[in-house]
Amino acid sequence: MTPPGWVTDRRTPTRAPRGALRLIATVPLPGPANRFDYQSIDPAGGRLYISHMNAGRLIVFDLGSSRVVSEIDSVGRATGVLAVPALHRIYVSAAGRHEIVAVDDRTLKASGRVGGIRFPDGIAYAPVEKKVFVSDESGEGDVAIDASTMRKLSAIPLGGEAGNTHYDSVSHCIVVAVQTRNQLVAIDPATERVVARYEIPGSDGPHGFTLDEPGRLAFITGEGNATLQVVDLRTMRVLSSHKVGNGPDVLAWDPGWRRLYVASESGVVTTFDVAGSELRNIGEVRLPHAHSVAVDPRTHRIYLPLENVNGRPELHVMISRDN
Repeated sequence: MTPPGWVTDRRTPTRAPRGALRLIATVPLPGPANRFDYQSIDPAGGRLYISHMNAGRLIVFDLGSSRVVSEIDSVGRATGVLAVPALHRIYVSAAGRHEIVAVDDRTLKASGRVGGIRFPDGIAYAPVEKKVFVSDESGEGDVAIDASTMRKLSAIPLGGEAGNTHYDSVSHCIVVAVQTRNQLVAIDPATERVVARYEIPGSDGPHGFTLDEPGRLAFITGEGNATLQVVDLRTMRVLSSHKVGNGPDVLAWDPGWRRLYVASESGVVTTFDVAGSELRNIGEVRLPHAHSVAVDPRTHRIYLPLENVNGRPELHVMISRDN
């Protein structure tokens, strides 16, 4: 069954600088020199939330002043993070405690928890149903949670390890990468049931992905073969494949400039320019442990938290070059 609404017009590209990345700032980060994971930007609130995974903390970074304004330490082994400004909440996957934590973005205090999730990772939010969906990687499912009451609603079996999870506002589906089956799975957020499964030929362990929703494209990376694939969400066909750094992990999409950033465990960050459905590799940077990336859609700045720069964690702020 094909989910409704997976067809729409493509977005017209806008002008952007032509080159790869240049460093514009480095910001010391608090805590020990160990692993970061996902990030989430709240453009309206002007904040970046960074999961300092192996420190068990969530870093709150002010985008306007370029400084850390708080650390939240009640999120054991934080992996996924998603800001939902409409609810004044940040949802955090506390994998070390097998739970999801809701944090109030005004008080920066935990306001609710849902436990019993084996390894919570990626997070998506369905705004109509007001539900949070969390990929339970080792639990081989996606967990649905009432976003307001923080009540666990269901565990949706996927039949394989769940990678990242995103909400597609066009199809009105939750989309999950099932990495051990090389599939994308679509879930109806209203019924909390799988409505479609799509094979990804040529993929090896799809975990990280992101969506160009108006353009009806999915950008999916295979951890096992260091490959980025472009999938047409209208037909679910693979349009093209591109090599990226070994161990691709987190992707960031800038819809205004139509730029895609792929950060890899090997420390390679690859930049692609997207024209229609065509991708052009416009360069890469190499930084130690640069496997997490976020982009601010207002300023087009790219944020790369690095776990160890001369013994301390550091945030690199970058932007596309003009030439």
